[in-house]
Amino acid sequence: MAAPSPTNRKLLGRLSLPERTYIAEALRTETVGGVLLLVAAVAAVIWANTFGSGYESVRGFHLGPASLGLDLSIQHWAADGLLAVFFFVAGIELKRELVAGDLRDPKAAALPVIAAICGMAAPAGVYALVNVFGSGTMDGWAVPTATDIAFALAVLAVIGTSLPSALRAFLLTLAVVDDLFAILIIAVFFTSDLNFAALGGALAGLVLFYVLLRTGVRGWYVYVPLGLAIWGLMYNSGVHATIAGVAMGLMLRCHRREGEDHSPGEHIEHLVRPLSAGLAVPMFALFSAGVAVSGGVLADVFTQPETLGVVLGLVLGKAFGIFGGTWLAARFTRAELNPELNWPDVFAVASLAGIGFTVSLLIGELAFAGDPVMTDEVKAAVLVGSLIAAVFATVLLKLRVRKYAALYDAEERDEDQDGIPDVYEQDKPEYHLRMAAIYEKKAAEHRRLAEAVANTASNTAGAAAAAGSDGPDAGQVPGAARGGGGRPA
Repeated sequence: MAAPSPTNRKLLGRLSLPERTYIAEALRTETVGGVLLLVAAVAAVIWANTFGSGYESVRGFHLGPASLGLDLSIQHWAADGLLAVFFFVAGIELKRELVAGDLRDPKAAALPVIAAICGMAAPAGVYALVNVFGSGTMDGWAVPTATDIAFALAVLAVIGTSLPSALRAFLLTLAVVDDLFAILIIAVFFTSDLNFAALGGALAGLVLFYVLLRTGVRGWYVYVPLGLAIWGLMYNSGVHATIAGVAMGLMLRCHRREGEDHSPGEHIEHLVRPLSAGLAVPMFALFSAGVAVSGGVLADVFTQPETLGVVLGLVLGKAFGIFGGTWLAARFTRAELNPELNWPDVFAVASLAGIGFTVSLLIGELAFAGDPVMTDEVKAAVLVGSLIAAVFATVLLKLRVRKYAALYDAEERDEDQDGIPDVYEQDKPEYHLRMAAIYEKKAAEHRRLAEAVANTASNTAGAAAAAGSDGPDAGQVPGAARGGGGRPA
């Protein structure tokens, strides 16, 4: 790394207080959603392996208006409909990062962008190498490129590890950039034959959506029906329907004006994120993660080039891609790693990013849409790869869990109880005056307790002395001059 200089910047340094507050709230919701996602995935696997025919019947059940081209199976409603909500939130997150978060500053954005690009290119490269030498198909190259932030946070919650805010922010920003490129991959590589009439209608709807936002029109009863219409037209256009959600999310205003506590985008994200994390993504997992797991299927995961490429891409490609991209960004931007962290910490978080569940399953369905057998095998590979990445990251994080706990506690400490962590007030005289008053009050209390203890000890000693003067002579101890049994010596 470059030698320290006055122009060096901190890599994974402390966040600003507003950014820390926003990320803490977002990750809290995602963590709950991640646990639900984990439960849904386990339920799907159990359901598919105990009542497989029932599982297939339920997720294959069709409903919806056929006249509008929306007579879809439950599985497709979950993948194309509910995930549009997930990508709507992703669009808001991306817009906020671009206008108010780390990505608004090109210098600050360089690190997560480079790390995310390397973290997507390396898994794709690993998949390509495995399939070139194994004579497999390249159709699934994009499957191991995605990171599932909710699942990663669920793993942290299960193992009881509280990461420092800098690492949590790094993981979230990585996921946001990762989602952006996943959206581009879906839009560019998985768009079927275009219906230009429907596409034109969807674009016209998006223009109307934008105009209404900019003219200040409010009311969910305006935007929800319009959003559903845009989604339906986008689905029928041949472009993946989730792109509609992203586009609408990107149109929301995410910068705060004077007097605003939250921008409209942040407010809507706060309302919709629980729906995305608590319902949309778990329901998608329930109807997409159910694959029949047997010894033969697991053996195929490690013997077929397509599935082995997915597993190695998630476990090795993600870890070394993100870590290598971060190191390169630090090397060439002359940034210094936060002295409270070490490079093994970066590698542990990079390993955690190898959990590529939701979007990986979606891309797997799109990549092998015409081959249901291979689709299920690739899904099994995603589950196995994500599980291995989770276990690997857990081992690495547990090695540093005490250090993380100490850093987390230091960031959360609020001794003056004003609602703001003390680390953000070290340069404020008022904070130190409040702390001085607190310590002076504690000192006065301890002086009072010391005087009380001294008085109690003095009174006890006086009482003992008085009792001794009324008893036998000090020199005459009963039995002192006698032998055993009280007889004279």
